[in-house]
Amino acid sequence: MFFHNPLLIALTVIGANIPDFDHKFKKDYVYKIIILGLIVFISLFILKLPYYIGLIIVFLGITFYFSQHRSFTHSIFGVLTLTSAVALIVIWGFQLINAVTIIDNSYLLMAVMIALLSFLFLNKKLLMIFIPLFFISLVIFPAIKISYLQIIFSLFLGVFSHVILDSFTPAGIRIFAPLSSRKVYRNFGLSMIFLVIVVALIYNIPVLFEIFGYYVLLGRV
Repeated sequence: MFFHNPLLIALTVIGANIPDFDHKFKKDYVYKIIILGLIVFISLFILKLPYYIGLIIVFLGITFYFSQHRSFTHSIFGVLTLTSAVALIVIWGFQLINAVTIIDNSYLLMAVMIALLSFLFLNKKLLMIFIPLFFISLVIFPAIKISYLQIIFSLFLGVFSHVILDSFTPAGIRIFAPLSSRKVYRNFGLSMIFLVIVVALIYNIPVLFEIFGYYVLLGRV
């Protein structure tokens, strides 16, 4: 409802898979994230390159490790934290790749960054579908520039959509964790879906007017 760019759609898909890393059965992945972050941090520090990416990855792993399932990572504060952290990884990672390579194609470099991110946050079964479709879409659709603000927004939509859908489960979600243990359920999910649709319509007003104008002119012809 918001994007036609395959890069932004891919980021939304990745974002939608992030909150569940607080689950017990994904603890092994959490350890791998922390170890990867430490390796990235040490490697970039030795090479005298921006090492903040490694620290953010470690921060993410620690956040997942200490968060109970459907608690902090499924709250408003968790959505903002995860969105900010992953957006920084994408943006700083893109800037780093752009600085150390001679490839003068920002669209391709961002695609590489997103592909690497998918290996960090998507499970193997989903990767088998995601990676081929992602690169096929890059060939089919023309290169479209994306802004850092769009990157943040697409990740936010993905993470937040996960939280919305989990509110429909019988267990509900602690929307204000860790400040409150109050849970929200189906009514919250329905109201948020309605809000997202309204925001999408407002976001697409220029396109809707363009389509409307096209059919008005077509009718006159």
